[in-house]
Amino acid sequence: MKLRIKGNSLRIRLSRSEVEEFGRAGKIEESVTFGLQPQNTFRYKIEKTPSDDITASFLDGKITVFVPDRLAGTWVESEQIGFEGRQVLDEETVLSILIEKDFVCRTPREDEDQSDSYPHPKGEDFC
Repeated sequence: MKLRIKGNSLRIRLSRSEVEEFGRAGKIEESVTFGLQPQNTFRYKIEKTPSDDITASFLDGKITVFVPDRLAGTWVESEQIGFEGRQVLDEETVLSILIEKDFVCRTPREDEDQSDSYPHPKGEDFC
């Protein structure tokens, strides 16, 4: 699972096996360790929820994005690339959330295994 944070936006990309696991288990989590103490681990997770809204929280070093069950089911079982939501925090602040299936990169990277990525929708010639 890849996470991109820019300004007040989150973008999460899942590989094929991660999308399948999310569909089965209802959640998937990843972490980055910055040190040996537990508080030095940053975690991020997406989780199904019965709510109708896409929302996110940040608590104890973990970002959790909550995805409505109905939306998650449709996404996992279809060719739909992704979905997005906007969480209004106050009159001036909105958090944008985008969740997508991860495609093979147009420019291959030697240090990145893309065998579990989805084929690029524009075909191999585009890559």
